[in-house]
This record gives sequence, structure tokens and C-alpha cells, in this order.
Amino acid sequence: MDEVKYPVLTEKSIRLLERNQYTFNVDSQSNKTKIKNWIENFFDVKVIAMNSYRLPEKGGKRVSMIGHPIRCKRVIITLRTGDSIPLFSEQ
Repeated sequence: MDEVKYPVLTEKSIRLLERNQYTFNVDSQSNKTKIKNWIENFFDVKVIAMNSYRLPEKGGKRVSMIGHPIRCKRVIITLRTGDSIPLFSEQ
């Protein structure tokens, strides 16, 4: 089971690339330890810091809905100097 769903490319995430920070959407049930191990093993990099948060709910009509749908979680990962993830590398 893959912990990481896909990389996020927004204005903020592109600014963070300059500081060697990468943004991913991940499975909402996964924890930081699982995500860190997956990133380090898959991309062969060293993660030195990680922040995570759940995305806010979308507004709109709700028709007799009990509870809220589980949205994905977003993580911002800081890598050590010299490491990079090839998905974002310049060619």
C-alpha cells in the first residue's frame, strides 16, 4: 500500500522547493513515521523534518449527510542539503 498519493504543485509548494521542501498528498490514515520511512526508502533521501495537516472541508450544500467525508492529508517534507526528489528536479 503506497502511503504517498501524489506530489502537490501549487504556488506555495513551488516556493518551498527553493528551501528543499517538498509537498505531497498522502493517505489520511497514515502517520508521520510511515510516511517518512516510505519517502526515505523509495527516493533514497534523508528526511530531516516533516509537517502534516488535514485539508479543510469544501463548503457547499449538504443533503442530510451525517459526519464528513475523510479528505486526504498533506505533508511538507524537508530534506537534508544535497538531497532532492527526482520528480521535481530541473532538467
